[in-house]
Amino acid sequence: MRCFIIDTVATVVFFTLLAASTELFIAGMDPYEVLVTRLIMIPMMVVTARPYGIWRDFLFKAAKPTTGWGNTLVDSLAFMIFQVPIYVLTLVIAGADSKEIMSLIASSSLIMLVISRPFGVYLELVRKWAGVSVIENKVVKADSMPFD
Repeated sequence: MRCFIIDTVATVVFFTLLAASTELFIAGMDPYEVLVTRLIMIPMMVVTARPYGIWRDFLFKAAKPTTGWGNTLVDSLAFMIFQVPIYVLTLVIAGADSKEIMSLIASSSLIMLVISRPFGVYLELVRKWAGVSVIENKVVKADSMPFD
């Protein structure tokens, strides 16, 4: 349960701040629209945060990267493989046609690649602050976290 809470809080904080800033300052959305959009997205983040954390941990444990580039590659693959299908499903539910979906996936993939490693680093920092190592599936001392 502790891992669920930590991964969920980390995800909600990171993506709420990132998306709200983008919606407000880049897209020019009204603050009320940003608030509504973010409130709608919180349940989705609550449902997907821990499964993503488990998936990411599995890939890191399997790949055992030893370099910064290796960590970046694993974070990028984990994020893309997990998030793209969720995004496609969201677009289908929203009524997007196949041409719109392909266009949005192509453009969104670049953004996903850019944010995947910063999110992975942030997630590990939050876990470290909380004294949790999810890869080992137990609470450990913060100074013995993997990926340091």
